[in-house]
Amino acid sequence: MRIDRRWRPAFALLMVASLAVPAAISATIPAMAQQLPAAAPATAPATAAPPAKPKPKPKSPATPAAAPAAKPEGSAPAKPAVTNGARLLGQYGQWGAYTASPSGKKVCFVISQPTSAQTVPPNRPRNPVYMFISTRPADKVVNEVSVIAGYPFKPSLDATAAVGSTTFALYTQQDGAWIKNAGDEANMLSAMRAGDSIVVKGVSAKGTQSSDTYTLKGISQALDRVAQECK
Repeated sequence: MRIDRRWRPAFALLMVASLAVPAAISATIPAMAQQLPAAAPATAPATAAPPAKPKPKPKSPATPAAAPAAKPEGSAPAKPAVTNGARLLGQYGQWGAYTASPSGKKVCFVISQPTSAQTVPPNRPRNPVYMFISTRPADKVVNEVSVIAGYPFKPSLDATAAVGSTTFALYTQQDGAWIKNAGDEANMLSAMRAGDSIVVKGVSAKGTQSSDTYTLKGISQALDRVAQECK
């Protein structure tokens, strides 16, 4: 059983809002995602801890941390950080493996950013772009491939994902894309495990064409680690 397609966009945004993601993504999560429920907070302790003693005043005020600088195209993404209760299971090449329990339901997933993101016309503005593969035992979903394109897709127009000479159709909704034919998902995952890269292409609602390349180095190890955690 797979989650109803009507709820997939909300689920994808919930994962971004409530789970750990690479620093370059977490700094620029779309406002829409921020409006969705976050992961369930940890249970409060039975008794409050005594107040800590005040720390000595620093000699000089701390300088606020600067916003992360934009990475040049093709640069490797930053190592994902752990936030909002999500736990990093391991970093494998460009793929991070995570587990968390948003709304009390355990979720495991792997996530990566493209090593190259191109548009035609060139340099069109986009929100963060990434691919994640989720396993949700409560929904009986294993290794569901999702793509967030960083823009709303053109309605009723499929996107594509190519591994080598094999191309898979992706149905689109809002800024998300999923494998169109459920029966092809296992073949797509097998191709990804054996391939070097995957290229996702789509067209925005404004007609911009995009081509995003993800390296597949480390994805097999990341998926294996997720399989151990979410059985």
